[in-house]
Amino acid sequence: MGAVKIQHQELAEGRWAKLPLALQMGNIGSEVSRSLKWYKKNEKRFQVSFERALELFDLSIQGLPRSEKGKLRELCRAREEFCDYFLGGNSWQTDPQRMMRYYDQFVGLVRKL
Repeated sequence: MGAVKIQHQELAEGRWAKLPLALQMGNIGSEVSRSLKWYKKNEKRFQVSFERALELFDLSIQGLPRSEKGKLRELCRAREEFCDYFLGGNSWQTDPQRMMRYYDQFVGLVRKL
């Protein structure tokens, strides 16, 4: 396995951390949606969207102050559920529609900003 290629270089350089969490989650939700769309349909497109989602999750997690324990826990659980659905045999019995309803809530929040 080679070095991880950063797909969102500009965001990784600090821009992402400056975005409101709701906007970050909405963007993560877009990649989650793409991953769901391409899963078992187009391996290459799935892999790209899956990796982008993980990168955005990780940027959000890294950018949160450790004092934000509730938000940090929420982000880590969302990432874990995402990974479990695609790689872990779906032991959490995640429903794709329910997963997307979770992320769609953030789109509504962003519209209010």
